[in-house]
Amino acid sequence: MAYKITSQCISCDLCLSACPTGAFKIVDGVRWIDPNLCTNCVGGVYTVAQCKAGCPTCDGCVKDNGDYWESWFVNYNKQIAKLTKKEDYWDRWFHTYSQKYSEQLQKHKVNY
Repeated sequence: MAYKITSQCISCDLCLSACPTGAFKIVDGVRWIDPNLCTNCVGGVYTVAQCKAGCPTCDGCVKDNGDYWESWFVNYNKQIAKLTKKEDYWDRWFHTYSQKYSEQLQKHKVNY
């Protein structure tokens, strides 16, 4: 599944230099992403799509959900997570870490 440029794009052209595969094209002033070249930055050294990571609008390029069922399940899983208030691993980790750190600070304040 490739990325696509949305109406939120401000034509800053940061994505042109950020894309490791050169999938961004400009033809007659219209920006587009070649789906044959876009790899979603998978299989390389990147963990996120570089066009998305470098976009100043954060919504200038988004995944193109060409497959109906794939997009349906992505949306379904997001909604279930919201309804069950399921916390992300890193959210839980940060909460636990900050709580422990706060307790340690309180202990040190009492000693002085």
